Amino acid sequence: MARYIALPVATPEYDRENEQVTRRSLEQSLQDANSNIEGNRDKTNKLSSLALRRFQFLLMGAGNG
Repeated sequence: MARYIALPVATPEYDRENEQVTRRSLEQSLQDANSNIEGNRDKTNKLSSLALRRFQFLLMGAGNG
């Protein structure tokens, strides 16, 4: 199961608005990466699913030769 850790708060010298945008962008990027990893692990991603089927098909043919 995925776990989410909040990023630490920036020091007061940073622009608060810029810091919030950067923080949200980083959090969204990490969540997107996690979704891609989970999709590949669960084989719900179309490309990984097709690649796995191709690999299984090639393995079936290799045993008969």
